[in-house]
Amino acid sequence: MKFLVMNGVNLNLTGKREKSVYGTATLDEINAKIAAFCKASGDEVEFYQSNLEGELVNKLHEAFLKQSFDGIVFNAGAFTHYSYALRDAIAAIDVPVVEVHMSNVHAREEFRRKSVLSEVCKGVVCGFGANSYIAALVGLKD
Repeated sequence: MKFLVMNGVNLNLTGKREKSVYGTATLDEINAKIAAFCKASGDEVEFYQSNLEGELVNKLHEAFLKQSFDGIVFNAGAFTHYSYALRDAIAAIDVPVVEVHMSNVHAREEFRRKSVLSEVCKGVVCGFGANSYIAALVGLKD
């Protein structure tokens, strides 16, 4: 299988910001862990990160139009809570998307407890740090 792992706004600073919430591993280190998991499973993975909402929408469209992925693991960051553009893009494609968060968003600020993306995603994984991505991949494979 081939997967796309997408990361949204501010996730490029993972490992450098709010270490008590997101840990000390950088996004590159997390991606390396995901790549090793996929390689061991005989799967392929591509990574994409952007702080720009429109670029994330374009990447979802591209994944759909090229039919190049079997599933998408998506940590939209703060866009999760208000981006109807991303919600509509996910709803418009037939590639299964799993919403991912490293922190347990339900144990954090009130605004983080509402996702506008969840309704159009195949599933949601949160609270397991970098392993949230791995859990989402396992879910997509099954």
